[in-house]
Amino acid sequence: MNTATLHDATAIAAAVQSVAAIGTGQDLLLIPLSRLRPSSRNVRKSGGTSIPELAASIARVGLLQNLTVVLSADGEHYEVVAGRRRLAALKLLVKRRKLAKDHEVPCLLVPDAAARTVSLTENVQREAMHPADQFEAFAALVAEGRAVEDIAADFGVTPLVVHRRLKLANVSPRLLADYRADAVTLDQLMALAITDDHAAQEAAFYEASQWQRDPESLRDHLTHEEIDAGRDPVARFVGLEAYEQAGGATRRDLFADERSGVFLADAVLLDTLARDKLAAVADEVRAEGWGWVDVAPRATYADLHRFQRVRAARREPGKAEAKRIAKLEAEQAKLQERLDDENEAIGDDEAQALRDAMDAIGKDLDAIERKLRVYPVGAVPMAGAVVSLDSEGAVVVHRGLLREDEAKALRVQQRGAEAGDDVREAGTQEQTEGDPPALTISEKLARRLSAHRTAALQAEVARHPHVALVAVVHRLAQRIVLDGYHGSPLNISADPQDRLEQHAPDVAEAPAAVGMRKVREAWGQRLPEDPEVLFAELLAMPQSELLSLLAVCVGFTVSAITSREGDRPGALLAQAVGLDMSQWWTPTAAGYFEHVSRAKALEAVQVFAPGEVHRLAKLKKTQIAAEAERLAAGSGWLPAMFHALVSVAPEAAPPDEAQEPAAVGDDESAKDAQALAEAA
Repeated sequence: MNTATLHDATAIAAAVQSVAAIGTGQDLLLIPLSRLRPSSRNVRKSGGTSIPELAASIARVGLLQNLTVVLSADGEHYEVVAGRRRLAALKLLVKRRKLAKDHEVPCLLVPDAAARTVSLTENVQREAMHPADQFEAFAALVAEGRAVEDIAADFGVTPLVVHRRLKLANVSPRLLADYRADAVTLDQLMALAITDDHAAQEAAFYEASQWQRDPESLRDHLTHEEIDAGRDPVARFVGLEAYEQAGGATRRDLFADERSGVFLADAVLLDTLARDKLAAVADEVRAEGWGWVDVAPRATYADLHRFQRVRAARREPGKAEAKRIAKLEAEQAKLQERLDDENEAIGDDEAQALRDAMDAIGKDLDAIERKLRVYPVGAVPMAGAVVSLDSEGAVVVHRGLLREDEAKALRVQQRGAEAGDDVREAGTQEQTEGDPPALTISEKLARRLSAHRTAALQAEVARHPHVALVAVVHRLAQRIVLDGYHGSPLNISADPQDRLEQHAPDVAEAPAAVGMRKVREAWGQRLPEDPEVLFAELLAMPQSELLSLLAVCVGFTVSAITSREGDRPGALLAQAVGLDMSQWWTPTAAGYFEHVSRAKALEAVQVFAPGEVHRLAKLKKTQIAAEAERLAAGSGWLPAMFHALVSVAPEAAPPDEAQEPAAVGDDESAKDAQALAEAA
């Protein structure tokens, strides 16, 4: 260790300060620690934090600054009027038996009348070093050959703290300069430190719109091609340890907590590991006799919606089975009562153990339920199953799936029999081609959902300038050239349709609405209010920017509100922009599940978490709604009203129009349009 000892440093400091005190009328004394005590005349009343760290630093490098004292009234002790934290740290060292009680401390003795003035002067007439100076100083110590562990010990911090300071010191010099100038915050700096690439750091910050510079957005921008090990369901299923043992590359955010901040770079390896781990489950499902079994770790609701489902009947359980079900349900109810009992103090570990026990019982009940399902003769060998993962990374098996040709073959096989007799569909009801969907939600909820659809459609139109132009021309051609008055989702009078909150109170915070609002504000700041000046600026504006502005304006005129579940206002427009509501809307209790019946909510859960239906069926409606929201997270599930909206964009685009939305040059309007894509 190349630092001075505590006693050496104390002696040196005392000698230096003794020289400084000559001629000031003040005396520098070495006073035993046992004769020092805090003074009520110390003007600093708050603070006093990080005492253990300061004590560790003093133990390593000594007391570098003397205490300031006055003689106590008893003539035996001295009161510390400046240096209360240092005194507390020294006392802590005595308590830890690293200093003797009579250890001599360098103290500057001042007149009693000057006590408050001296205390105030020391606290006011000083300037704390900028954090950036600290980062660079830590880096300089490492450059001099100091070990990270030694530096950590010198300052009474953990090696992780030192590594974090070094990481911040390695941020782009341009960003550090702006941090010193208060143009960049510390949180932004920590987010940018996720990478050591200065060019990437600067691009992420300086090329982003002002409202996209929050730490989370910056971190997401720099890791968008990587997988968050803490949130990704496949990563949670495989496990970080297994991924790293297989040679998977990772990136760690030093500023994240222990449960987050790890990003996986090898998506192919992760998928392979997940498939290998799910293979055993697939073998068990295959042994049930299904015609085919696929493993798809990331199967979404949209993927599963392509299949039709075999209808299954539930036979009555036998005597032994009924007894087993009753016993398991009773055990589950007792565990739930303990969790819900507010009078019983249950620790986190015990509560988790109770939940685990309930999950185990739920799996046993699900296994029994599967045995009670009876499929039509010949259906199981013809149908198949998909082994996948839910939003929490738990295994889920979707049984009884039929491809189109398999469904036709099964219908031929069962022709002549009455459909639906003593059977109940395991998932969502299969709809015959051409039949309209059953209307099963209220008009109020239909308007609420259509408001969210309108907001999303507005945002998508704003991202597709060519489609916006087509929509305007289509409307004008109908009214002017063809003399028609057919309905259109566009209000060509240019009335903004921005009062969607009257139909859906939560739509204002929806990603589409937030993105459109910010883009509108950005254009509002750029465009002049004077009509003549505005016309001149638009006339001089590049065509690409003009189209982007047109797209935003047209987007705000879109209205697709309806009170009927079966209606699809603006269907052609939605198809043209490839509207996918799973990118803009998330099922929540307040936004959907609380507004439908218990049966409707359980029907939805059957799709994205079939293994949980039995447990949820025993809960109250509000509890079902809350659980359904949790289980639906990340599943991509959409209510029937949104199904027809998941479509592909048009196959052909005009020769001069870029295929990628909002990628029109590098101008500000393109950035605003790109912001809508990232809001999704």
